Amino acid sequence: MFSNFLIGLREGLEASLVVCILVAYLVKTGNKDKLAPLWVGVGIAVALSLAFGAGLEFGTRELTFKAQEAIGGTLSVVAVGLVTWMVFWMRKTARHLRAELGAKLDAALTMGTGALVATAFLAVGREGLETSLFVWRAVKAADDGWHPVVGALLGLLTAVFLGWLFYRGALKINLSKFFTWTGGLLVVVAAGVLAYGFHDLQEAEFIGGLADKAFDVSGAIPPDSWYGTLLKGTFNFQPDPTVVQVTVWALYLVPTLALFLAPVGFGRSVGGEEQKATDENAAKAEPAGGGARGGDGTVADGERLRDGARRAGSGSVGDAG
Repeated sequence: MFSNFLIGLREGLEASLVVCILVAYLVKTGNKDKLAPLWVGVGIAVALSLAFGAGLEFGTRELTFKAQEAIGGTLSVVAVGLVTWMVFWMRKTARHLRAELGAKLDAALTMGTGALVATAFLAVGREGLETSLFVWRAVKAADDGWHPVVGALLGLLTAVFLGWLFYRGALKINLSKFFTWTGGLLVVVAAGVLAYGFHDLQEAEFIGGLADKAFDVSGAIPPDSWYGTLLKGTFNFQPDPTVVQVTVWALYLVPTLALFLAPVGFGRSVGGEEQKATDENAAKAEPAGGGARGGDGTVADGERLRDGARRAGSGSVGDAG
């Protein structure tokens, strides 16, 4: 349940932060009349994500066991790839996310209502589809009834509430540290989902070695015990994994976590100047006095949103909220 709560919180907060930035930008630039198309785009993205999740759940029920395992294993690999890309992308672009979204929104405003709807849809839809796919695979891996779904929903609701607090200026946290810690935990969860996905592929007979167990601690950690259930629901722990599962888990987790937790500039030589120029351009795109920078140079997104909304007028913020 915790792993799905983390997924819902992490992915949901990214989507909420994107929506908050878009809404605050429209309010600040005097385009409150364009909020309706923005919410239409967000609504379509949410509906598509729910439909995608429902299609995954109900669309595979009539298939044979091997077909279900083959599809589930393949989608596990895809989900882990998407989530890994997402956590590295957010780690790299969080500093200038507001400037990037503002530029896209400016272009959409000049093109008309349809472009504005499309911008909101694309900004939120990607997060929604990733969440649906990864939660679906994590729920299948946990095999704990409805508890994982409840965990994911609680995470999403918490993310929406935090996003609202950010917009209202009632909450400030170091988003850089938040996304670093949750991203690291999500990499650990993804490693378990990936190992489970390869087990599915073994059961589908796409990969051999199903009978080759790396170890078996079922006696010490029974799968039906409370701590066995907790470990499985949190980290997708399996007491009797195959050699392939353990190998895949280690080959993914160790280098991915090491790269993710390394300093942002670690190992960068060629391309360093380009990234520096990008960061400087993003800083220039910020309105004067638009936010405070922490000791690590990362802009506090919550404060920027609050300051942008304040410049638009407290009455406008109340209406837009």
